[in-house]
Amino acid sequence: MIVDCGIYRDGHRAEGPEDFSDALDGARAAGGFVWIGLYEPSADEFGLVTEEFGLHPLAVEDALKAHQRPKLEVYDDSLFLVLKPASYEPEGDTVSTGEVMVFLGDGFVVTVRHGEGSPLGAVRRRLEQEPELLAKGPTSVLYAIADAAVDHYVEVATELQTDLEELETDVFSPEGGAARHTAARIYAFKRQILEFRRATGPLTMPLSRLAGSPVSSTPVPFVHEKSRPFFRDVADHLARVNESVEGLDRLVSDILSAHLAQMSVRQNDDMRKISAWAAMAAVPTMIAGIYGMNFDHMPELHWRVSYPAVVLLMAVLEVLLYRLFKRRGWL
Repeated sequence: MIVDCGIYRDGHRAEGPEDFSDALDGARAAGGFVWIGLYEPSADEFGLVTEEFGLHPLAVEDALKAHQRPKLEVYDDSLFLVLKPASYEPEGDTVSTGEVMVFLGDGFVVTVRHGEGSPLGAVRRRLEQEPELLAKGPTSVLYAIADAAVDHYVEVATELQTDLEELETDVFSPEGGAARHTAARIYAFKRQILEFRRATGPLTMPLSRLAGSPVSSTPVPFVHEKSRPFFRDVADHLARVNESVEGLDRLVSDILSAHLAQMSVRQNDDMRKISAWAAMAAVPTMIAGIYGMNFDHMPELHWRVSYPAVVLLMAVLEVLLYRLFKRRGWL
């Protein structure tokens, strides 16, 4: 359950503790903070952490059930932030998301991770190599987690942009545009963008609050006042990601519309070709039908050259129709 538990003083990790129940008291006594990382804990396991740190039951319920949208909740004794880190899988050209819940309070940080797309291990190692940032307390952990998640968003957005360019090239090529599975590929790509958008879009408001947005007049507790420029930088990166995702969504919709228009044009071309061939087949059918009515008194019925003359007439008419349809682009 507990992936890591560490006490940090003056930007450096201290030894211990052997039992996380003693970590908070030890950290507060030394003027530091404790950071406990958990991975998909059960209700019984997380109950020990909840009791020790006094976490709000509504936030605990969200952390256990997961499947939450990014949000920021403020309680009496803690701050609760939900993020959805995203990662790109090149093998399947798919976007996968995990969940990270962060409890932030006086002298402690508790992180709960669900899924695989979470950067917490790398974040902890990065912070431990930057003591000046880590010395700012629990707020530095919150900033580093949000910054790592948004940096992953930038990487995923870049990969999606590359995939969209390849998809666009395939769709507008003669072979790719006529493929039956092209529309399914476009729709699947749009689903990936939607999945990514669910992670990036709702995070805008929480980061705006942490950055001290003018819209939110109430300051967020447990967050250091001097950390707002850092959160503004993260919010700016997220805004650029959201703009990129919105552009990708519009462009893939335009590609789908263009593909459907191409298919309609091709169908019209096919119908014109079929109509042209049907018209050419109708001429000899009509002449043969007239001569097949078995009347005794018909012109040219007893001519010796009537058969080759009629065949020649049908051939001439067929050639004339072919040249006419060819000139008009129907064949």
